[in-house]
Amino acid sequence: MSDVSFYREEFLNYLESKMLIKEPENLYAPISYILKLGGKRLRPVLVLLSTEAFGVSYKKALDAALAIEVFHNFSLVHDDIMDDAPLRRGQKTVHEKWDLNTGILSGDAMLIKAYQLFENYSVHQFKDLAKLFSRTAIEVCEGQQYDIDFETREDVSIQDYLKMIEYKTAVLVGASLEMGAIVAEASSQLQKEVYEYGRLIGIAFQLQDDYLDAFGNPENFGKRVGGDIIENKKTFLYLKALEHSSEEDADQLRHLYTIFPSDAEQKIETVKHLFETSGAAKSTQDEIFNYTQQAFEILENLAIKEEQKKLLKELGESLLTRTI
Repeated sequence: MSDVSFYREEFLNYLESKMLIKEPENLYAPISYILKLGGKRLRPVLVLLSTEAFGVSYKKALDAALAIEVFHNFSLVHDDIMDDAPLRRGQKTVHEKWDLNTGILSGDAMLIKAYQLFENYSVHQFKDLAKLFSRTAIEVCEGQQYDIDFETREDVSIQDYLKMIEYKTAVLVGASLEMGAIVAEASSQLQKEVYEYGRLIGIAFQLQDDYLDAFGNPENFGKRVGGDIIENKKTFLYLKALEHSSEEDADQLRHLYTIFPSDAEQKIETVKHLFETSGAAKSTQDEIFNYTQQAFEILENLAIKEEQKKLLKELGESLLTRTI
């Protein structure tokens, strides 16, 4: 049985074979640069794994997997511009290494390149892949806008937040798995079921990311612990803490999320304490577990090859124990 590392290696080899910088160099070099910066490659691996789960060789899905990875990195290039972020995976962001206009234009080209990759499939597969991709892409944009809007809104609910992370993160995980099913020409029912597994796992993944931002090990997490707290992001932890805190503690938390003190570490520790004493930290862990278990129930009943089912479950279980 092939494992996750096998699919990742096969995808990386295919990615490397497609990294041709042509003219104009300043359009294509940034694309090659961002794609080579690394990352988990979770989404393309899911495309390949899903295709084999439905009985078709992963090799037929390499272009769909590349499309998902190109789109994901396109969104990162534009996210970095919106956030004015200087670093991505420890290296300069595209707009910092080149300039703002190059970042915008190269990002646009990546989106178009992603669509072009679907042209390598049959007419009906192209239609289904493009339809799924278009729906997912607009949902990712909607999720990003919700995230921006939440920065200035004071009435964000837990349901609002869950919808935001579903659109911003989870739908692309679901789409990755559904693309594999489309390439394998699985039934529309199976396509929907594997998508739902990915959507639920994607929500759990983002909730875990939020939790680790506050409570992760700084040596393992890969970025500064407490970043969301410093930026006053209204995460699941924050919203749950408000819901279950005393009026006095809730007022203190709201105040802390309006300031940018010079002593950021003190703010982080105070907020983390409120997250713990309110029960928000425990509630977040419970929510991660609940979404993961819902996903596993769908997976258990999914008519796919047992070895691939085991791999998909192992990926889901890793969310509950990961530290990065």
